[in-house]
Amino acid sequence: MLPDALSAQLSLFIDVLDAGSFSAAARRHGLTPSAVARRIDTLEQSLGCQLFSRSTHAVRPMPAALAFAERARRIVRELHLARAEATSLDNAPEGRIRIDAPAPFGRRHLAPALAEFLQAYPGVDIQLRLIDSFVDLHGEHLGEVDLVLRIGPLADTRLVATPLAPMVRIVCASPAYLERRGVPLRPEELPEHDGLDWDALAPPYAWRFERDGRPQLLRPGRLRMVANNAEALLAGALAGLGIAHLPTWLISDQLLRGELLPLFCEGGLPQPEASGIYALRLTREADSRSRLLLEFLKNRFGPVPPWDQALHSGFKKE
Repeated sequence: MLPDALSAQLSLFIDVLDAGSFSAAARRHGLTPSAVARRIDTLEQSLGCQLFSRSTHAVRPMPAALAFAERARRIVRELHLARAEATSLDNAPEGRIRIDAPAPFGRRHLAPALAEFLQAYPGVDIQLRLIDSFVDLHGEHLGEVDLVLRIGPLADTRLVATPLAPMVRIVCASPAYLERRGVPLRPEELPEHDGLDWDALAPPYAWRFERDGRPQLLRPGRLRMVANNAEALLAGALAGLGIAHLPTWLISDQLLRGELLPLFCEGGLPQPEASGIYALRLTREADSRSRLLLEFLKNRFGPVPPWDQALHSGFKKE
């Protein structure tokens, strides 16, 4: 099987596993659910085992699928790297890419991805500046830098935005806090609890929940800590100060380790917000260096970000 075909087949399998349905995976790949089912049939035949148990209401992974998934993810990632390395040897880009990015996201996810990119493209250099607040993340420094990473709604339509990853936010608290104050079963109970929140410039989708088809703002009644930095709110939540509403790119490790517990997630991982994580630039035609980096980051962070992939198994609908 050709590398591109193998990558596409394994990516489709991973999306079915993560999304829990053929129809959701079909939407991501521009296919019909029946076409997805046929391709999974082909993969099962080539492997000689059943990967999914299917009924009219659900698609559930078999033990073989869970065992195969880890290697499949590694193969897809290695194929992306191999393609990048082959391209770099055939038409090696050179020069510097200047990037501004939010500090918490940059430290956790962007810096490791950039290090991997630089290994694949030895002729490229990167100047990364991490910023601790939303100031200057709207694109004011574009021109001085080539790309700005932005998390949240895009206000300036003059800028060219490349979507890199969706954004999922989870209400969470430490086990110690929930043992001390009790577990809220519905968002309507949040005003009875302590919490942590953003100082002044709050994300537009924080503490908003769908009620009767409309978004409703519900937040803790007493705010034990307010801050303009996501990592500060995470520290407060881990210390048991109260309930927070934080993005999965920030808290996935703490959720997996049980240091934070998710709230209101009985139906599965919450839906992505209307806005996500973007790379902004001034010109519609990116230079070859930036174009290669953007494609690399899109493959690294999407369509299901690595920080969400592990969470999908634990939050999958029963």
